[in-house]
Amino acid sequence: MAARTKSAKDRPSYRCTECGWTTAKWLGRCPECQAWGTVEEFGGAPAIRTTAAGRVSTAALPIGQVDSRQATARSTGVGELDRVLGGGLVPGAVVLFAGEPGVGKSTLLLDVAAKAASEDHRTLYVTAEESASQVRMRADRIRAINDHLYLAAETDLSAVLGHLDAVKPSLLVLDSVQTVASPEIDGAPGGMAQVREVAGALIKASKERGMSTLLVGHVTKDGAIAGPRLLEHLVDVVLSFEGDRHARLRLVRGVKNRYGATDEVGCFELHDEGITGLADPSGLFLTRRDEPVPGTCLTVTLEGKRPLVAEVQALTVDSQIPSPRRTTSGLETSRVSMMLAVLEQRGRISALGKRDIYSATVGGVKLTEPAADLAIALALASAASDTPLPKNLVAIGEVGLAGEVRRVTGVQRRLAEAYRLGFKHALVPRDPGQVPAGMKVTEVADMGDALRVLPRRSRPDGPQEDGARR
Repeated sequence: MAARTKSAKDRPSYRCTECGWTTAKWLGRCPECQAWGTVEEFGGAPAIRTTAAGRVSTAALPIGQVDSRQATARSTGVGELDRVLGGGLVPGAVVLFAGEPGVGKSTLLLDVAAKAASEDHRTLYVTAEESASQVRMRADRIRAINDHLYLAAETDLSAVLGHLDAVKPSLLVLDSVQTVASPEIDGAPGGMAQVREVAGALIKASKERGMSTLLVGHVTKDGAIAGPRLLEHLVDVVLSFEGDRHARLRLVRGVKNRYGATDEVGCFELHDEGITGLADPSGLFLTRRDEPVPGTCLTVTLEGKRPLVAEVQALTVDSQIPSPRRTTSGLETSRVSMMLAVLEQRGRISALGKRDIYSATVGGVKLTEPAADLAIALALASAASDTPLPKNLVAIGEVGLAGEVRRVTGVQRRLAEAYRLGFKHALVPRDPGQVPAGMKVTEVADMGDALRVLPRRSRPDGPQEDGARR
């Protein structure tokens, strides 16, 4: 008797646990999201179906006749968040707001919910991680009390949808999407199926009602948004809330934005009374002093389109161990190591290799762009010679391994910000373009030119002329 062949229903099927992509055979890497080891067997192969043409909900129109006023953004009441969103919240938009635990997500969104609420635009804040009384205590502390702000503590998706029918809000804040579950879907809250169902239901409700929605999302220990990658594809905007929990500064970055650019950054300051926007955050990254101190140098970094003046500090001391220490805070260790090598080989400062070196930024800012290379190198050279740089000096430029100083983007914008804050002298690469009137700009081609700003004093490794190549 011939063996019975397996039908399509009996054959196993495989699905990616990250993005939900399905296939009839197992693969080591998902072709959709490029993740390794996420394709798992989940049941019979999906049957092949065809869908007949049905009734359309809205007739197709020439794009010039579509009314764009329905997508006009409404301000959240928080200027720094509006900057990142592209003007405010668009009706029907779904925003995923992700960040590490304790960074201040709930505090900021509660403040947004209170300021956006009005008689014509109700706000519903649903907490699935805290009780209503806990959120009320936070609201009292940050003064986020509003008669048109409604609060509910729910973990059931059907109950959340019921609150939407009762309150009819213009803005929904859900904290968080990983802690709400649907009773019709198997699995624990936060699982792939549950997150996809909860997000899909809320996105559908937002589009149908013209309601803006802010979803709080968890992150993994690697900093990626927890849950299936499909969640980021479904929502309209993805914002990342960053900051060192030991510092006051918080940054909101746009990762995805269907209604605006993703190169804007919002700056906030976290304090006991809540969280407030910083229209001019450069003061957090500077140390005001009457006289210059060895080992310090100022630079201007670009966070999105926003220029920020930041201070780089360096300290070198005699090492008591065979392998000198190299400690960094707010700077990339690899960039600092490269600047040390360039100073030793191209700048003829040989004492750095035998000393403990500590380098850091002020105020918790992180400098990752190459434009800070010149400031890092000058701070290290100043610390090695125990000679302060000239007062009110700003250094901007990328340093190559050959010792050359390369051009960077946005030099004019950086110089304008430095001049606005009172800094009158700058070291920049060649051809900086138009510079602010009244600002002394020195163009440097390599580290030899840059090190000439240091006064001639004796270096740790030799006589007066050996400290830097002249």
